[in-house]
Amino acid sequence: MRQDQEDPYQRRSAQVYAAADRAGSGSVASPRHVLYDAVLLDRDGTLIEDVPYNGDPEKVRPVPGARAALDRLRAAGLRLAVVTNQSGLARGYFTGEQMRAVHARVEELLGRFDAWLVCPHDDADGCDCRKPAPGLVYAAARELGTTPSRCVLVGDIGRDVGAAMAAGAAGVLVPTPVTRPEEVAAAGWVATDLPAAVAEILRRQQAVQPSNPPTEPVRTALVVRSDSAGDVLVTGPAIRAVAAGAERVVLLCGPRGRAAAKLLPGVDEIIEHPLPWIDPAPGPVDPDAMRSLSARLGAVGADQAVVFTSFHQSALPLALLLRMAGIDRIAAISDDYPGALLDIRHRVPVGVPEPERALSLAAAAGHRLPDGDEPVLRLRRDAVPSRPADLGDPGYVVLHPGSAASSRACPPEVATRIVGALADAGHRVLVTGGPDERAVTARVAAAGGTDLGGRTDLAGLAAIVADASAVVVGNTGPAHLAAAAGVPVVSLFAPTVPFGQWGPYRVPTVRLGDAAAPCRDTRAASCPVPGHPCLSGVDPGDVVDALRTLAVSGGGGR
Repeated sequence: MRQDQEDPYQRRSAQVYAAADRAGSGSVASPRHVLYDAVLLDRDGTLIEDVPYNGDPEKVRPVPGARAALDRLRAAGLRLAVVTNQSGLARGYFTGEQMRAVHARVEELLGRFDAWLVCPHDDADGCDCRKPAPGLVYAAARELGTTPSRCVLVGDIGRDVGAAMAAGAAGVLVPTPVTRPEEVAAAGWVATDLPAAVAEILRRQQAVQPSNPPTEPVRTALVVRSDSAGDVLVTGPAIRAVAAGAERVVLLCGPRGRAAAKLLPGVDEIIEHPLPWIDPAPGPVDPDAMRSLSARLGAVGADQAVVFTSFHQSALPLALLLRMAGIDRIAAISDDYPGALLDIRHRVPVGVPEPERALSLAAAAGHRLPDGDEPVLRLRRDAVPSRPADLGDPGYVVLHPGSAASSRACPPEVATRIVGALADAGHRVLVTGGPDERAVTARVAAAGGTDLGGRTDLAGLAAIVADASAVVVGNTGPAHLAAAAGVPVVSLFAPTVPFGQWGPYRVPTVRLGDAAAPCRDTRAASCPVPGHPCLSGVDPGDVVDALRTLAVSGGGGR
């Protein structure tokens, strides 16, 4: 039985039942260079069979494989907490004493947990802790001595995933018969059962641990990401990992990614050159240009090359050029047989977030982020200018309606209605866009925002985003600028590419849009479906509600 939302969500101060004032499972916080410190688990339908409003310990039945899966997490040093909605308390269906007896039985069967976080409210109470609100996730992270971004939450319905995302944690959906198809479509990470979820959590942890370390010191490393600005930005953590193990890092990128490359920490030199097997609108292959590029790469004197690509791209054409350039140690992800082109052939399962996918390649090449550097997106402080003074105080909402790929842009009429709704709710809205989007930004901003279309380059946009309370944006570069600044995102995500790979990384996020639209997984640059149905149905009121979920209030407060 689902205990779903019955009344419009309203926020108020959280009242969370916590039980972490005792010895836990004996686990300790993980080293800072791993992805996760803690795993948070929903109770009913995830750890134990869902018995509606259960106050009877005798009815507790673990899901298959639960004890062994949890013991694997404990053995790996991960802390464990239960985060559960229990509206039966508010409705009087069972008492707090009965609930604690149920929890004691759960621990008898499944082992000790480091914390129990319970929302005792009903939907009509409008609390901050009832999932999909993020309060339980924030509370669990505090109890466990970590941050939400270093937690992964496993649950069986969309509310669980929504709470994780809204706090900036990872969310894993383990569907059951009560899980709705639209919840499965919207989830970025889906596992068949609890043991499978645990296996993938541990696999991802292990994947960022270094292997195949270079036998000699790396004086110069050549890293490659020839793609658009957003692609370069999400590769940032992996480039920092390489930089931590090399004296000098040279980045090869394309013209569309150079502005983003200039913002990345760890990059000492940039080589710009288009690659016709990567560019979305390539010209014919010019043999002279390829020979020139190979010679230029050879002049870098790299001890090692790490070729980063998206999941649908091939690293092998460039690997051939690198071999011709005399580079002896080349690492890349490749499902295709590379022959003699790669020294380190790495493979990654489908669905891994792009920053983690790249980090795992860096680890396979022998590199990891140093302790103290979180696996999040970052920008160089000295590369981001001051925000224009005429924009007023920080605390505004940025709406970025456009995208280089029109299939991922918010329809102008929808963006216009969103600006009007935000303005009516008391938000100050800045509408941003590139020089070729001025007509759109002017139209959208006329509904109650400030038009900044064409006024900034990428670095200037980063400065504006950094002082925002939230950013409303599709799957495009400014979403990753927001993630790099730790600014919450309302993601108007067109599902042409997987959300789990391309959604805003490790930052509080609410996803809106039709995740099951016909354009799903087409990778289309132009909308293949008349009417742009994935985003045309976005309700502006849902954007206002999403900001409320992210604790962004009208008037610029957070």
